[in-house]
Amino acid sequence: MLGGAFVIGSDIILSKAVLTQSNGTTIKRSILLTSAVTLHNIPEGLAVGVAFGSAAIGIEGASVQAAAMLALGIGLQNFPEGVCVAMPLRRDGLTRLKSFLIGQASGVVEPIAGVLGVIFALTMRNALPLALSFSAGAMIAVVCSELIPESFKDNKTIAAFGILFGFATMMVLDVALG
Repeated sequence: MLGGAFVIGSDIILSKAVLTQSNGTTIKRSILLTSAVTLHNIPEGLAVGVAFGSAAIGIEGASVQAAAMLALGIGLQNFPEGVCVAMPLRRDGLTRLKSFLIGQASGVVEPIAGVLGVIFALTMRNALPLALSFSAGAMIAVVCSELIPESFKDNKTIAAFGILFGFATMMVLDVALG
């Protein structure tokens, strides 16, 4: 709930301070999405770092293989996240290079958080559920208020199949990668 409230509050603040580019387009939605994805990547990095740190210090049930599978699963889903950041920026008039670099920058926090997760494996382990739930709330708020309505504007059939395919793919990866 706090993550969702943070995003909703940010949206309200950004609405009051409308950010307009030289070409007249507003970039509020892009900033909100970029911020949410970046925030979302911090606990993902922590999760991977804690998984490797837990394996390194011998916590029962933790293994390097499980940590590697977690890193692979998170890494795979980071590709569409980067695209979800870059495409709206491009639509808002930023250059391809600038859109790409900002999309990449939204993920830079993940390896940094991963290193912190390894370093603080014991203490972060207790805080990880809170960080992940904050991140989940932020992403749900962005997806519900911005991405889903935007995706259904042009072709509802393709959008619906895209959502179903994406959900099914992530469920298969969740089961396959543990």
